[in-house]
Amino acid sequence: MSAKHTHITDVLIVGAGLAGERAAVEAAAAGLDVVILSLVPPRRSHSTAAQGGMQASLANSAMGKGDSPDVHFADTVKGSDWGCDQDVARLFVEKVPIAIRQLAYWGVPWNRVKAGKYKHPNGMELEDTKDKEGLITARNFGGTAKWRTCYTSDGTGHTVQYTMDSVVCKMGIAVHDRMEAISLIHDGVNCYGVVARCLRTGDLIVYLAKATVIASGGAGRLYGASTNAVICEGTGTAIAFDTGVVPLGNMEAVQFHPTSMPPTCILMTEGARGDGGYLLDKNEYRFMPDYEPEKKELASRDVVSRRMVQHMRKGLGVETEYGPHLWLDIRHLGRKHVWTNLREIANIAMNFLGLDPAVDLVPVRPTQHYTMGGIRTNIDGYAYGLKGLFAIGEAACWDMHGFNRLGGNSLAETCTAGMIVGEQVAKYTLGAAPAFNYRLVDDAVKKDEERIANLIAGKNGKENVYELRKAMEETLNEHVHIFRNGPSLETAVSRLQELHQRAAHLGLRSSGLGANPELAAALRLPGMIRLSLAIAYGALMRTESRGSHAREDYPKRDDVNWLKRTLAYWKAGAELPTLDYEPVKCTEMPPGDRGYGEASARNAASKEK
Repeated sequence: MSAKHTHITDVLIVGAGLAGERAAVEAAAAGLDVVILSLVPPRRSHSTAAQGGMQASLANSAMGKGDSPDVHFADTVKGSDWGCDQDVARLFVEKVPIAIRQLAYWGVPWNRVKAGKYKHPNGMELEDTKDKEGLITARNFGGTAKWRTCYTSDGTGHTVQYTMDSVVCKMGIAVHDRMEAISLIHDGVNCYGVVARCLRTGDLIVYLAKATVIASGGAGRLYGASTNAVICEGTGTAIAFDTGVVPLGNMEAVQFHPTSMPPTCILMTEGARGDGGYLLDKNEYRFMPDYEPEKKELASRDVVSRRMVQHMRKGLGVETEYGPHLWLDIRHLGRKHVWTNLREIANIAMNFLGLDPAVDLVPVRPTQHYTMGGIRTNIDGYAYGLKGLFAIGEAACWDMHGFNRLGGNSLAETCTAGMIVGEQVAKYTLGAAPAFNYRLVDDAVKKDEERIANLIAGKNGKENVYELRKAMEETLNEHVHIFRNGPSLETAVSRLQELHQRAAHLGLRSSGLGANPELAAALRLPGMIRLSLAIAYGALMRTESRGSHAREDYPKRDDVNWLKRTLAYWKAGAELPTLDYEPVKCTEMPPGDRGYGEASARNAASKEK
């Protein structure tokens, strides 16, 4: 087997979701030749599944009055539990209103302000003013001081992705779908492109570029049980990690969304709670005000998820064959609202469980949802370690989310970072003139050919890829979940090390020829286990609780020792990541109380006494 073709372009983008397509548009607008690689057709990217909305401080709606980039910045920093890069957060909040309005210009049908007095489904009496009529409106989301989440009912990702893809088509940007990047071509200093595998034929194809952008999304499927699409396996992140010189930032920061619907784990948007939905226990009691008197169901996602687990640990969850769950109640919002502004989750509940949320309670429980960690980049999107390599979106640790992402900030990040980093990619590419080392390219292809040939011939051993993958998923779900502790994390690291050793001896049950899913899985799994080790080992070493990283044996945030970002490297022949750290810069807001969560609940309780 050999590389069938070699494509040479100015900019190569790995991933056709919103971040990748937005960066492609920016680079193409500068006159550059751009090629996008994607596992699936762009409109099937996981960005399409996003429901709730995109945060931007437009201050058009009644409850958005007084909002500004400063308020959005404060919410983002508090949401991150002071783990974010504040320079990046500031850049984001200043630029995201531009990105949102640009999307409107391109055709996104944002829900709009309607002037007049009205009663919101959550019971509040509101009035939108005449001067704002027709402007982009917003809904409430967790961890925010103002209502700023712009939305198109509960199908925001769908409408934005389709609009963005239409712009890509209009500009004539090449998209090569059913194509998977399986390794980066680099010399330890410069990145020159990727070796890709065609998922239709199994052929290897070389893509060379002046600039390579990883925009391949998150790694939720490491956990198995995830709201993420089945394609979200962290493959773009893994091939960067495997270079040995590109670090991953904060991989231990994994977000668990409070409301996925068991047993499918499909997301029930935060917009349901933002619009006034409640969380109920098995007795149909609304419990969140007991834990979070101020924010209730709309504390940040890490806080709500922990509160839900704590409540279920008290025996107040609904026991089922799939494990315990709680209830999402949006019945009081009314049929018209549920089947208009929340119609996507209403359809999901009806199609998968036969439930009508306008009259029925919907089962929910916290599930892996988002990867805050990723390829570490600077504020311009340049990846650490390799010149000519960039990363954006969920695949990157840019790092505006720190240890907890606010709902609505990631979908907004895709287009905003795509716009910002895409401009930097264009500037870099216009000034770059790399001479490709074709011997290096040949060596990279031969290495992947040998890897595939050994799997097909069974030279490495007979380990079953699906059994090892299931064991990896179970290890993370059991030991590196919402609540963590030292002994459990040590067990996870030990088990994952064993799985990594066994993954070096994979053998196929099938021929491995052509469009073979077992071969594709076998090529991905070792990298997925290395990502899992970065998560588990980083979590073991971080002896504090911050945002989504909740250590039961170290329950407090430790700003003296841990106001720093984890950098994980994978060295050749290693059994564990090498961990390094860099300081988190608090350029505007020094660490303080988030305004919700355990400390705030204690303060509220003491005031009552």
